[in-house]
Amino acid sequence: MGNQQGNFLAAIDVGSARTRALVAEITDNGVRYRGHGVAESRGSRKGVIVELDKAVAAVQKAVEAAEDVAGAPVEHAIVGIGGAHVRGVNSHGGISLGTRPREIGRDEIKQAVDRARAIPLPADREILHLLPQEFILDEQPGVHDPLGMMAARLEVRVHLVTAAASATQNVITAVNKAGVHVDDTVFEPLAAADSVLRADERELGVCLADIGAGSTELIVFQQGAVAFTGVIPLGGDHFTSDLSVGLCTPLAEAETIKKTYGNAIVTLIPEGNEVEVPSVGDRPSRLLPQRLVGEILEPRARELFEMMRETLRQGGMYEVCLAGVVLTGGASRLPGIFDVAESVLRRPVRLSWPAPLAKMPATLSEPEFATLLGMVNYGQRARIARGIQEDRWGTRLKAMLLGKGA
Repeated sequence: MGNQQGNFLAAIDVGSARTRALVAEITDNGVRYRGHGVAESRGSRKGVIVELDKAVAAVQKAVEAAEDVAGAPVEHAIVGIGGAHVRGVNSHGGISLGTRPREIGRDEIKQAVDRARAIPLPADREILHLLPQEFILDEQPGVHDPLGMMAARLEVRVHLVTAAASATQNVITAVNKAGVHVDDTVFEPLAAADSVLRADERELGVCLADIGAGSTELIVFQQGAVAFTGVIPLGGDHFTSDLSVGLCTPLAEAETIKKTYGNAIVTLIPEGNEVEVPSVGDRPSRLLPQRLVGEILEPRARELFEMMRETLRQGGMYEVCLAGVVLTGGASRLPGIFDVAESVLRRPVRLSWPAPLAKMPATLSEPEFATLLGMVNYGQRARIARGIQEDRWGTRLKAMLLGKGA
């Protein structure tokens, strides 16, 4: 984008069902919508690219649509990473500052964080995010920023989000081949959290579940920091596939039936309602009870939240989520899914609607756009953080030059 580095931000979400692109403008009053585009995803499955050329074409189509609305070319973007290959792990590290307490500087903080991140990883994995949880000064926990404080020992707890290097690189390659340079990558639910979670939820303890087409990605916040990340290899496409098999109808027709007549609670569907179900091949359509649709969807919905409950329990996070669970992603819009979630998880559950950008069309205020909108917020925060660091470096450099001149 001609003015990309100055006033514009672009984000690209390469999903299993849809590829979305968003262009925003940074103004004195905040971030403003400029344009977006959506294309059917081809070449992606469960968050992983399996056919590069088809994925590239989907990115190009979404980006071109966003460019047309924005009236400017997209040359750089932030890209979301997700899928079953993503793993999260907590780590801890620290350094001794000597026998007597002394002031903690940025170098000491970096050394402590480097110790925490120095965990053995398989050759095919890379660190996507390093997220500090808390600093510990002389065995006193709960410190958010130790810069300038005094201690004899500095420790840090961090959460590492890791991903398969090949899967991440394939997404970057697809976007690059579509003519867009990838400035940064972000774990999708971390971005979505920016647009749907409230500060009090993050502090008390909350799980955000991003139910996409190919997988469900989880992120848990406690005391304002990321405590857990994980992925369940089950999403909206599995509901569609179940309907396709159970009703003996093509996948495309099953998707339409799911969106039009689906409900994850059988008893919420009136008895006597019928649905016209297209057959495969040249056979004629059939009229089937609508409750049959619910009978197929409800077991899958219960399985999803049972897997979520066990994943949280195994990670020691189930009791942490005092503020409950927040559902986002396109598949969270299935009627009845809220009720199933509350029944299985036995936690407060709410559906999320992303915070809008200025001038944004109302059609984007939907759960399926939460990640894309969150990526823009994430990119803006990262840009501000880089600016602060550059300002500090510029001040230090100026001081050094003045010192040399003197």
